[in-house]
Amino acid sequence: MSFHNEVVYQIYPKSFQDTNGDGWGDLAGITQRLDYLQDLGVRYLWITPFYPSPQRDNGYDVADYCAIDPRYGTMDDFDTLVREAKARGIGLMLDMVFNHTSTAHAWFQRALAGDKHYQDYYIFRDGGKGAPITNWQSKFGGTAWEYVESLDKSYLHLFDVTQADLNWENPAVREELKNVLRFWKARGALAFRFDVVNLISKGAFEDDATGDGRKYYTDGPHVHEYLQELVHDAGIDGMVTVGEMSSTSIGSCIRYSNPAEHELAMTFSFHHLKVDYKDSDKWSLMMPDFAKLKQLFADWQEQMTAGGGWNALFWCNHDQPRIVSRFGDDKKYWKESAKMLAAAIHFLRGTPYIYQGEELGMTNAGFTNIDEYRDVESINYYKILRAAGHSEAETLQIIGERSRDNSRTPMQWTAGENAGFTTGTPWLAVNATHTSINAEREANDPGSIHAFYKELVRLRKELPVIADGSIAFLERENDDVLAYERTLDGKTLRVLCNLRGTETKTATPLADYRKTTPGTLLGNYPEEPRDTLRPYECLVLTN
Repeated sequence: MSFHNEVVYQIYPKSFQDTNGDGWGDLAGITQRLDYLQDLGVRYLWITPFYPSPQRDNGYDVADYCAIDPRYGTMDDFDTLVREAKARGIGLMLDMVFNHTSTAHAWFQRALAGDKHYQDYYIFRDGGKGAPITNWQSKFGGTAWEYVESLDKSYLHLFDVTQADLNWENPAVREELKNVLRFWKARGALAFRFDVVNLISKGAFEDDATGDGRKYYTDGPHVHEYLQELVHDAGIDGMVTVGEMSSTSIGSCIRYSNPAEHELAMTFSFHHLKVDYKDSDKWSLMMPDFAKLKQLFADWQEQMTAGGGWNALFWCNHDQPRIVSRFGDDKKYWKESAKMLAAAIHFLRGTPYIYQGEELGMTNAGFTNIDEYRDVESINYYKILRAAGHSEAETLQIIGERSRDNSRTPMQWTAGENAGFTTGTPWLAVNATHTSINAEREANDPGSIHAFYKELVRLRKELPVIADGSIAFLERENDDVLAYERTLDGKTLRVLCNLRGTETKTATPLADYRKTTPGTLLGNYPEEPRDTLRPYECLVLTN
């Protein structure tokens, strides 16, 4: 299919490019940088929410689905962006936050005012003053229920208290959301990304004796019929769509993304980004379990392939730390590990996503004080961790490694003031690494991380084996090396990635791999090794 050989670039507009000096990125800034994106070769731009919002959750708390927040510009700016992107062969993928709205949304405000019609747009339950309706926990910490004194009711918020969950059982809600898709499709959107869309169908509202409640709302009882109805009635069947899947399963994602189901084109899953969570807790640090990472890749790749599903491939996004700081080495082997991690997923079966600055090797923020953070989740968990007895130093280390603000520091365009992002005061501090890591420095360097990503995008377009070949995993018992081969019509690619910062041998000697795939398609070291993989080395062999 058309999107199998394409790459999506994610833009967090607040941090991408500011054109008016207010320290806040805008739509005009994206238009200004389209030539850069065209040169990189990406086909779609996933733009995170730019709708009116109190910004409690950086735009994922939407107050109006069919308008532009003035801080990002105007509808004319959007129309210009659509037109200019189209002229460069680029389509826009808009972010649809349909599990919840901001409590500032007109629907919720009418519900608070006592309007029964709009109260049924949300999940209100009688009571809850003395104790929450259920013991479900918010993803951002604390109870998932908020009591409203004036109504003597509580509403569900699986995320922040200002993000009230919508009631998808109400047909009027589903029709409202179809109209949102129709609106943006008519304005030129070519693709859609759906935020935490597998949470839209809630099951029983009961206490969870063994967890935080997610088993009652994850991949819920009516989620597939709701998605099929939404896609069909809004007229987006056949468009490029991707669903963000929270705590999902392979079986569910096969169904979400199998073309025969007419739901989504592909799915995001996050299991591979939890292999450094101690006891499944994001805020408990441990070294990455690469054996588990390899097994997860193999399971998802093989089973999704067998079931007719399609993966979205990614390391980074606006909610994740920078991967080179997380699974690589952002100091001694910065360039080598950034390239290796890129190769590791770009040759997998699925559609790769590049998050802004990933193609430059941008690193974690390096903040040293909680006052430097803006992310509501990070600030909440700072308080939770301190209350749990962690020292200030321990807490800041944990937040420093896990905070979503790591990915939200402004895009590093130049080595100059504010990294070329703004002439004003940036809403979030610029990473100090911008003096050495920036687009201006890397764009014309053939050995740069940027050049490596550009080559990955080009190869996917040119080699059908990457887009549509079968996949088989190699080196399964070797925890140090992620290895797999792709085959199609007699063409074979073997991808070997050393996940460690030390030299390592492959279980099958490299000489044996070279007998049947003697050509080197790509690597991240200037010379090929004889019988070992060097620290964070990647090697792509072909016949």
